[in-house]
This record gives sequence, structure tokens and C-alpha cells, in this order.
Amino acid sequence: MSTVIAHWKGGKPFAGISEATAPVTNPATGEVTGQVALATVEDARSVIGAAAAAFPEWRDTSLARRTQILFNFRELLNAKKWELAEIITAEHGKVLSDALGEISRGQEVVEYACGIAHLLKGGFTENASTKVDVYSIRQPLGPVGIISPFNFPAMVPMWFFPVAIAAGNTVVLKPSEKDPTASIWIAELWKEAGLPDGVFNVLQGGKIAVDELLENKAIKAISFVGSTPIAKYVYSTGASHGKRVQALGGAKNHAIVLPDADLDLAADAMVNAGFGSAGERCMAISALVAVGGIADDLVAKIVERTTPLKTGDGTKGADMGPLVTKAHRDKVASYVDAGEAAGATIVVDGRKVQADGGDDGFWLGPTLIDNVTTDMSIYTDEIFGPVLSVVRVETYDEALELINSNPYGNGTVIFTNDGGAARRFQNEVEVGMVGINVPIPVPMAYYSFGGWKNSLFGDTHAHGMEGVNFFTRGKAVTSRWLDPSHGGINLGFPENS
Repeated sequence: MSTVIAHWKGGKPFAGISEATAPVTNPATGEVTGQVALATVEDARSVIGAAAAAFPEWRDTSLARRTQILFNFRELLNAKKWELAEIITAEHGKVLSDALGEISRGQEVVEYACGIAHLLKGGFTENASTKVDVYSIRQPLGPVGIISPFNFPAMVPMWFFPVAIAAGNTVVLKPSEKDPTASIWIAELWKEAGLPDGVFNVLQGGKIAVDELLENKAIKAISFVGSTPIAKYVYSTGASHGKRVQALGGAKNHAIVLPDADLDLAADAMVNAGFGSAGERCMAISALVAVGGIADDLVAKIVERTTPLKTGDGTKGADMGPLVTKAHRDKVASYVDAGEAAGATIVVDGRKVQADGGDDGFWLGPTLIDNVTTDMSIYTDEIFGPVLSVVRVETYDEALELINSNPYGNGTVIFTNDGGAARRFQNEVEVGMVGINVPIPVPMAYYSFGGWKNSLFGDTHAHGMEGVNFFTRGKAVTSRWLDPSHGGINLGFPENS
């Protein structure tokens, strides 16, 4: 009988009352390795209740104590990250080096949150009016919900919960049903680090769990990362129930390669950014915009680098692993079919890959498609797989217009040796995160992550100071301490003097 992956409530596993489960598979073999619990409304309310009960004491815990626990968590995570990487690879499929990479990027936010005492400092003005002082403070919101996607089961939650917890909030994390075990491992690590019970909780499940987080009055804010249709739903539903919401949606990330660029550097970058993590990244480059007459040479260089790549089991030295589920693999392959039918040129066909892994694994190799036009579904849709489309244009202005007219605005990059062109691009492009000769422009933790247009709903990005502001609310205090000489009555309107 498969192991049931339960919830985490009040510092320990929580089975709940629901008997409904969903299978968890190893994408490299197709084997069902466990069953994840699917919460009922009652289960969800119980987990949320634990977060609500823990909030008053955690809110009043000193910053010194909070940061000590954050430092403990950071040290434990660093010492045990291989354990977490193996869990991620077993349930998501990405290779171990990629799993370790996502943990390291998440740990950067933990380290940023260790400085929360500095980040929460307010302002103070003495004698704003005669013997009247004005100062500002930032306070936690209360219990907050995090709804995270399958593609980064460790990093994406770590974009949010270190800052939320350090600021004095309690957390309910709702991970993806496809790879839920990492969240329980993280919960256990928090407990080992000394976090009080109930401050970090895990709610497993599907739409019932999500809707309860969005509607429950105890939850004060929601952080979400996922597809744009669901991001819209999360934002509108959460906001209509009075919550603060940051909902990061989908992407169609473009890379412009100008004629003066180093084509070897650009080719390396396109392979890395297009096929890393089997393309299951919201920052993956899926549209290569080749400007001028460089496309043939650039495509040849990408083929040269793609052909030797080894697709297989992420625990056995492969360059790229499987996709997360069979259904997702088939959906991505159907886009390749559609592109071929629409007249695009399949240069490298990942549908024919001979993978080094189980016969029932969810395999689709790196796929390169040339002569793609903007009316094809492989261009218009977010595919979320190892498919790199080449769009040919004649000028920089055509390339810029192509990006700016796209409904998504998550990430984009330009490859050029012309500083003026790069500076013009960063100024003119309507995208939230920009790379210059950098294929995946994910900012460091002390900056904030997030896109524009249909890639973000709400106006607050993840981590950095925007994250601190999201998980706190400001309060301004006007204070006057009366001395013994003060007295008298004056019914006039109080004036500043």
C-alpha cells in the first residue's frame, strides 16, 4: 500500500478526516510512489486554525528570537540540502544538480530574511509639532497562505515563507499535489530549528484547499505562483474576500539575439535557458528572436549543442530529466505536433528521444523548432516544456514590438555587444525582469521577483523589500507626552505650530 503524504498542523503530521488521495509518481519510471491527502473543508479549516492560534504569541516574539530561529533553519538547510534535492528529483524529475540549484536560490531568501530586524525599522520625527513626535512601525498581518506550483517545490515557497515568518506572520503552505513531500521535509526542518508549533503549517489538497485559503477570514494574505488563468482566479477570489494578494502568473519569455552578439555565447545560453529543468520554468526562454541574417548560423550552433544532451533519470547523470506527469508530457508533445502541422520546421525532435530511464517515464527530449510565426500555438501559448521556437525578424524594432505586443511580461533577455542597444532595450521593453547577455534574469533575493502585464496580478513582487512590505502593514503613531505645566481647555481646531 502506498504511503500517504499527510498535512502538517501545529508541529506534527495531521491525517485529517478525508479519505480522498491523489497519486504521486516518479516521473523517471512512471511508478506511483505515494498518495497525497486531499483536504476537505474541515481539514483545511483545522490547519488554518492552528496558524491562527499560533499567531499572537509569534507576533509578540522578539526580533532577536525570530532571527535566531531563521539562522538555525539556514544552517540546517545548508547541511541537509542533498536530502531535499533527492526528494525533489524523485517527485518532480529534474536532475539533482538542478534541484540543488533551486534550493540554493531559495536559501538566498532565507539569508535575506535573517536581516529582518534591519528591514522592519521604521522612521521617527522628533517635534513634528511642538512636543509632538511622529513615528512609523511595520507589523505582521496574521496567518498567510502560500499556494505554490509543481516546478519549484522548494524555491518558490522559499520566496515567501522566510520573509513572512521573520516578519511575525504564521504560514499555511499549499504545495502542488504532484510533488508534495518537499513541503513536509521543510516543515520538519523548521521544527528542528526551533520554530514554535503552528507557525509553519502544510495543507495538502486541490481546489477545495485553495478555495478555503482564499475565502477563510483568518487568512490575511495570499501568495500564489502558477498559470495565468489560475492566477487571475486566485487574485479575484482572494481580493473579493478582503485579502492582500500577490499572484504571479504565466510567461512567454523572449530572447533577442542581435547580429553583433557572440553567437557561441548566445547558443550556449539558449540551450541552458530553453531546456534546463525540461523547460518547466516560468523564466525559461521559449522564443528565440533572431535579428537579421544570423538565424541559420545560430540554429546550427544550437543543434550542435543540443544533439549530445542526455535525457534520462535525474539521479543517474542525465543532462535533462522527464516532465512531471504523463498528461503534461503529452500536452507539450501536442504543441510540437501542432507546430509541425502549421508549417514550422522541426530541427531537433524531442518526441523521438531515446531516454536513459524507465520505459514508462514521462520523456520528451529537447526540441528546437525553426520558422515559427506568431500565429502558431507553439508561439502564442505557454508550453512549459523543453521546446525552443525560433522566430526570424529583420530589425531590432520588429523584435521589440513582438515582445511588447505579447500579453505576458515576465522575463526577457537580449544578447549583444552594443552597450547602446542594450541600454535602449532595458528602457523600452515592457517586461518586469530583463537580462543583458544573461539567459535567466532571476534577481537576487534583496531585489524583487515579478513580471508585468498578464504575468502578475496585484502590484507586489516576491521577496526583496516588496516582499517585506507585502507581509507587513504600516502604522503611523503621533505621540505627545504632557508635562506637568500643561493644562487648560481649548475647543478650537488643533493646529500644527
